[in-house]
Amino acid sequence: MEKKALGKGLEALLPQKEPMGTVSAGEIHELPIDKILPNRYQPRKEFAETELALLAESVKQNGLLQPVLVRRKGDGFFELIAGERRWRATKLAGLQSIPAIVRNSSDQQALELALVENLQRKDLNPMEAARAYHRLLNEFEFSQDTIAQRTGKDRSTIANMVRLVNLPHEIQRLVESFQLSTGHAKVILGVGRPEAQLKLARQIVDGQLSVRQAEKLAANEARHHKTKRRSRPLVLYPDLTQKLQKRLGTKVGILKSRKGGKIIIQYFSAGDLDRLVEQLLG
Repeated sequence: MEKKALGKGLEALLPQKEPMGTVSAGEIHELPIDKILPNRYQPRKEFAETELALLAESVKQNGLLQPVLVRRKGDGFFELIAGERRWRATKLAGLQSIPAIVRNSSDQQALELALVENLQRKDLNPMEAARAYHRLLNEFEFSQDTIAQRTGKDRSTIANMVRLVNLPHEIQRLVESFQLSTGHAKVILGVGRPEAQLKLARQIVDGQLSVRQAEKLAANEARHHKTKRRSRPLVLYPDLTQKLQKRLGTKVGILKSRKGGKIIIQYFSAGDLDRLVEQLLG
């Protein structure tokens, strides 16, 4: 008597592959790899060559164990939603087709799925995640609460990450290359002025400073800048001030208020005061 199979393995858990003639949503299809386009909304821009080469070798030996996720683009083409690393490795392995699940997705859903998949796999560097969050907020009008719910992150984390897109491009590149951590980036954002941010970022990288050391440096810079501002008061109406000083022969200051202002004429002795009074009264 023929023994009954105890299990059907992975195939029992996944939809069965169908031929290209009937590409229905939700099923696994073996699609021509040259008919699949990269995702325009892919948050991740960097793909490590060494890791891709290792994955390509695994695909050669064992095939692709997890299908990619795609959506239709018309004229027989498809666009990746999730799985670009697997798609790249399969191309590198020299295979002509790739298992894929077809899904009907809008631009918004495609970006959201690509973002969530990469965040769950921890594949995004901080700047890639920040730009993706920024796009969800501004291009697709998600709220920070919605993004937090969809990605399983705290709302405060989303808010802090989005702020990274305000950093100068040179500092963003340092964050992308992991020369600066997100902790360092938060400290730099607190400095405010772009030139001061760049100076602090270079000091952190050159000195291999910790976040705590960067905080102390930023605090010292803030105190120095505040003192500098106090010691250099803003001169209003410099041409007029210079004319008055030349005419009166003493220091003159012009202070502006909401409904006018003051002209301050300084004297340095009783005789100097008498001279100024006589000069002003004629």
